[in-house]
Amino acid sequence: MSADETAVDETLRVAVVIGSVREGRRGPAVADWFLSAAASHDTGLRFDVIDLAEVPLPLAMPDWGGTPDPTAAAVLAEVGPRLAAADAFVIVTPEYNHSFPAAVKNLIDWHRPQWQAKAVGFVSYGGVSGGLRAVEQLRLVFAEMHAVTVRDSVSLHGPWSGLGPDGVPRDAAVTESAAKNMLGQLDWWGRALRTARATRPYEG
Repeated sequence: MSADETAVDETLRVAVVIGSVREGRRGPAVADWFLSAAASHDTGLRFDVIDLAEVPLPLAMPDWGGTPDPTAAAVLAEVGPRLAAADAFVIVTPEYNHSFPAAVKNLIDWHRPQWQAKAVGFVSYGGVSGGLRAVEQLRLVFAEMHAVTVRDSVSLHGPWSGLGPDGVPRDAAVTESAAKNMLGQLDWWGRALRTARATRPYEG
């Protein structure tokens, strides 16, 4: 095996999806903090940030077996290969009305094989629950997509461990520890599933 092939094998490609598209959203700040926390650890992960505010997928979908209209097809041609190239995912999500944003579900529903037999981790934020209710519901959705969600997640709770004005969590020690734990599990599952897909293609 060449040095280049070894380097690729040692790198896990992770797509980080920013789920909120609202004006005044905190998603980009949360994602920036998470990426900074990840960079402080020698994780061997390579991140690709997909901001759904920049992915204008329509809500109207074609019927089963139908063809997306040209506008949707153009967006899918840009984002689909990035999801397909990822070995694992991190969903950065707020909690809206005890659930996750519609933009996240729309992205999930427009794709299927891109999620299958891959690992998914979560970074959530919002109110007293810290977005955990959104995460629990997303676990059900990703199970239906044949993805594997890791146990530990990162949760930023309201005024306690939520983001301060500088974009840094108020309880940095706890949240950075949570990020390290989640990334460790994502790394293990991401690599194990990548090896499994290579040796025995998944047929979901």
